[in-house]
Amino acid sequence: MRETPQGGPDAAQDDTLPDEALSDEETSLSADIAALIDSGRTYAEAELAFQKTRAALAGDNAAKAIGALVVALVLLNIALTALAIGAVLALQPLITIWGAIAVVVGALLLGAGLLARSAKARGKLLGVMFGEGSGQ
Repeated sequence: MRETPQGGPDAAQDDTLPDEALSDEETSLSADIAALIDSGRTYAEAELAFQKTRAALAGDNAAKAIGALVVALVLLNIALTALAIGAVLALQPLITIWGAIAVVVGALLLGAGLLARSAKARGKLLGVMFGEGSGQ
């Protein structure tokens, strides 16, 4: 190593990098930032496409589930109707046809009333839980 008049290593080696090397580093940093932005954009596009596909799949499955539920409710309605008709036919020999109809309809109305009363009580409970007066 050559010594400079100040007694240290060569002054040219101590100085900052030449302009050419500095511009290469700036170019490399700019390229890295551009690549990072491009990768972020690619990731965002892929995530958006994934979420769109996921939402479409969830919507399709929800529609099929609702369709199956509707068919199940229709079949349940038919079964309950058949049960009511069967009960009327079974009671007819014991009491008149009008008596059998009255008993079956009365039992169905009683059941519906009890279910409605239960639903009303649970609705009031929910109102107390989530209502404005819950702080009292």
